[in-house]
Parts: sequence; C-alpha cells; structure tokens
Amino acid sequence: MERTIGLIISLLLIFNISQAQTTYKEKIYDCFVNDKMNEWKKIIDKIEKIEKKSNSLRLELINYQYGYIGWCLGNNKEDIAEDYLDLALKNIEKLEDLNYKLPMINAYKSAFWGFKIGLAFYKAPFLGPESIKFAEKSVELDPQNYFGYIQLGNIEYYMPATFGGSKTLAIEYYLKAQKILEEDTEAIKNDWNYLSLLITIGQAYTGMENYSMAKKYYEKVLKIEPDFDWVKNELLTELNKKN
Repeated sequence: MERTIGLIISLLLIFNISQAQTTYKEKIYDCFVNDKMNEWKKIIDKIEKIEKKSNSLRLELINYQYGYIGWCLGNNKEDIAEDYLDLALKNIEKLEDLNYKLPMINAYKSAFWGFKIGLAFYKAPFLGPESIKFAEKSVELDPQNYFGYIQLGNIEYYMPATFGGSKTLAIEYYLKAQKILEEDTEAIKNDWNYLSLLITIGQAYTGMENYSMAKKYYEKVLKIEPDFDWVKNELLTELNKKN
C-alpha cells in the first residue's frame, strides 16, 4: 500500500513538473507574438528563483534567457543584457559540469560568445573563433541539432565577407535548421524558436534582396499567427515598400 501511494505521489510530481514547463513554453510564446517582454522577464526571473531545478528546466530557462538577452541587445539595453548573460552563463556552467546535453550547451555557448561580442566589439578577434568552434562542435556532436545550425547561420550572415562570411551559406544553415525542426510537427507548436527562425530566414532573404522569398517566409509566419504585429505591420510593410 505504501509503495502504491509513493508511486502515485511520484507520478503526480512528474506530471506537475511537465505541466509547469508546458505552461512556461506557452507563456513565452505568447510574449514573443504579442511583444510582452516585461512578462518574458518575469517568467525567467521566476524560474531562476526555483532552488531545485531539473536539468531540463534549467536548459529551458537558458533558452528563454537567450531570447531575452538578444531582445535587450536589439533595444539598447546593454546593461540588462549583461546581467542576464552572467546568469545564463552560470546555468550553462552547471549543466556542462554534469555533461548534460552537450550539443545544445555548445550551441548556446556559441550564441553567448556572440552576445559578448555585441557587448564589446573589440573582443571579436578573440571571441569570434571561439563562437565558431562551439557552433561546429554542437553539430559535430549531434548532426540533428537545429540550434547549432542556427548559430552557424548567424555567424556566416553577420561575418563580413572579407573575413569569410557568406550570406548564401547562412541561408543554407538556416534552412537546414528549419528542416530539422519541422520533422516534429508537435514540438514546433507554440514554440517561439520556430517562429523566430522563420523570421530570421525572412530577414536574411531581405538582406540579400530576394524579396519574393522573404515575403514567402513572412506570410508563412502570419499563416501560423495572423495577428503577429511585428511581422504584419513592420517587417512585411517595409518589405512591400522595397519590393
């Protein structure tokens, strides 16, 4: 009888943890689509305060910190970005010490080293090669690691051509990541990473002046989220002016 009760309690705890993580995912997705970054910040602050986080929850937190730091850097909030980058790096260190999902850990390290460059561009000659190394390691450890291909794409897209960057190769990496993500149709539901990737591809095509492909990707996003204001009234509107 005691074993039965203990099993039920354990199952309930597992179920509750799973439900909580699902809730975080859906809330972050809503924040992304509706530009509620103050709410995004509250969510990651709440998860950060949980003392005994599972490894999977900590990795999920790192993903949300990654998104928030990127937003801060794009909105001239460097001081806040630096604070959250420090927190994210501590979480990375804890999971790396446990050898937990090293392909993803390396991909995040690649992204975070890129953020470090964004905070202090003079460090690019030193941190840039490290960022590349981590991204390459991530897909070497797991050739199906979509997040690693996104980082490789970012590196190629933003690296000046004089230093070997290639926007064409960047698109290839982004499309590889998209293909991997879309193999699991359930996982990409309410996933901000998927929508973000589609937008990134649209922006990359815009930067290459391939406006028809850019429009295709923005419309793909709006098919999923018709009221996504940023895409509908900013990105697509600007694209139509250029086109």
